[in-house]
Amino acid sequence: METNLTSCFILSQYAARSMIARKGGKIINVASVGGFKGTPIYPSYGVSKGGLLQLTRCLAIELAPHNIQVNSIAPGWTTTDMTAWIRDDPKYAEVKAEMITRTPAGRFAYPSEVAGAAVFLASSASDFVTGADIIVDGGFFIR
Repeated sequence: METNLTSCFILSQYAARSMIARKGGKIINVASVGGFKGTPIYPSYGVSKGGLLQLTRCLAIELAPHNIQVNSIAPGWTTTDMTAWIRDDPKYAEVKAEMITRTPAGRFAYPSEVAGAAVFLASSASDFVTGADIIVDGGFFIR
């Protein structure tokens, strides 16, 4: 909770003060598709990311009058150290196979594929986008 939600809340407060003084800015939270749906594998992670999705919406409403856009990126399964357990441990082979089957792209994302959403949200191309959750998951969420 402290890593995924409380720290984002506190950092957003600090960033917003500076952005209000500069009359604009962008806050991009990194949530997860795990924040949208329940899971028995990692409930505390899902709860914290679900809270972050809601924090994003609340901050978007509060900060919009200051020309500050607040959005989130919600990656699906991505090739990182954090997902090594499901990719490498034979004990989770069945879970990994289900994830691959449910993902139309048929694989984990690469971090660079998630970065494109951040580039968009940080750019002026997203100046009228606020309170949005951009899902980057190869289609996992739609199944």
